[in-house]
Amino acid sequence: MTLKIYNSLTKEKEEFKPVEKNKVKMYVCGMTVYSDAHIGHARTYFAFDMIRRYFEYKGFEVTYVQNITDVDDKIIAAANKEGIDALEYSKRYADRCFADLDKLGIRRADIYPKASETVPDMIKLTEKIIDNGFAYESDGDVYFSVEKFKDYGKLSGQKLDDLMAGARIDPADKKKNPFDFALWKKSKPDEPSWDSPWGAGRPGWHIECSAMSSKFLGLPFDIHGGGMDLRFPHHENEIAQAEAATGKDFAKIWIHIGLLTVDGDKMSKSIGNIVNVKDLLEKWDSEVIRFFFAQAHYRSPPDFSEKALKNAKKGLARIHRVKEKLVACASRKIGEINDKDLVPNEKNYLKEIVDFKTSFVSAMDDDFNTPQAVSIIFDFVNSSNRFFEKATKLNSYICRFALDTLLELGSILTLFQTSKIKNSILDDDLLKKVQRIADNYEINVKGKTMEESIDLLLKKREEARTKKDWGTADGIRNDLDKIGFEIQDTVDGPVWRKK
Repeated sequence: MTLKIYNSLTKEKEEFKPVEKNKVKMYVCGMTVYSDAHIGHARTYFAFDMIRRYFEYKGFEVTYVQNITDVDDKIIAAANKEGIDALEYSKRYADRCFADLDKLGIRRADIYPKASETVPDMIKLTEKIIDNGFAYESDGDVYFSVEKFKDYGKLSGQKLDDLMAGARIDPADKKKNPFDFALWKKSKPDEPSWDSPWGAGRPGWHIECSAMSSKFLGLPFDIHGGGMDLRFPHHENEIAQAEAATGKDFAKIWIHIGLLTVDGDKMSKSIGNIVNVKDLLEKWDSEVIRFFFAQAHYRSPPDFSEKALKNAKKGLARIHRVKEKLVACASRKIGEINDKDLVPNEKNYLKEIVDFKTSFVSAMDDDFNTPQAVSIIFDFVNSSNRFFEKATKLNSYICRFALDTLLELGSILTLFQTSKIKNSILDDDLLKKVQRIADNYEINVKGKTMEESIDLLLKKREEARTKKDWGTADGIRNDLDKIGFEIQDTVDGPVWRKK
């Protein structure tokens, strides 16, 4: 089955045909960095991380560009309120947002152009738009004339005549049409500015994405994405700017992410239900959050709640239990599996693994259908448990094949990032509990991290098992289990994870 993607521009699923063979060029609208990253941001960037991972799985070379808006009205207002430089203020929040998304386990894009660093490119693009007759200067401001661009509204379905019905221009407005939008803004006191052919000023918001995407990816490029809320007017304006300046198609496929709700309500400051990633990670493991995102199709509006996260945690635990059983029985090396040597239970399981992989790929080829892909992972879990129950002796090579398949498919959904799991935020109280357990077994963990402390406890447990001191070995396992850590013995030694 070929990969089909729902294109917001054509309103139908289309077979993906890259502009350049075996390559994917993808641009996603990034954050305006004036506050911390919230779960709405995380939802969008998880979706595009997953999409990028699947393209890579299919053998494509992906170039992923995501902009950083570090010059904006909100940033300037917040910086002025705090009495610091706007670019210094935005850098602080950019660093904080990246740190939180890193902890969440979302891979970074390949290129992160900043608005402040690409102003010359925006000026050049604005000059082309003016030269081609699609924009005009008005007292130091430059506006795009939406009436001149005949295809305006082709992405959102908005008709300019309908938008203009009843609209009027304020006498103080310098625009010819109320829906004309700024490409360049005249300099005002207490805000950053750059020199331009129209005087000192700064770029409008929309122009940065048109300039950055065309600069780093060329035109046309394969995929442009962002949240559903950006479709109009931001993405509509991007198309108008880029195509008016160049006469070329802009992006071939537009992907829009469904907006997340919180307990059934739209997330907003007025309601006070914005959940920051930083706060969420203090209560929940990063993999649980990502698995919650994976259970919803990227175009649907998932509803965030404590109950939903608890259910995601339970489901994820089932997957991990099977993974750890497979780790325990798997051969350390991949080996040939001879069908003639297999009993019926092993033959059935082997066939089911192959079928699961085929079904998983078919689901993802159908517009990145992650809910169906997750369902297939659970089918894999159920099949594996049946295999374990029926087997008198586990075939280590089959377990190796099953484990590798699970890890391969799960990684597309961002699962099994072991380093992220071990390094997820764990509070001081939990660390103190681990330290008290270590003290009980006369282990010095002063100044050690959570991971180091637990590893020392497991080393002590292994020594006890070697001496057949089952009281100590079982005691360490039980004590860690009581405070929320599960221990699994594998061929490579014991591993632990937070339950």
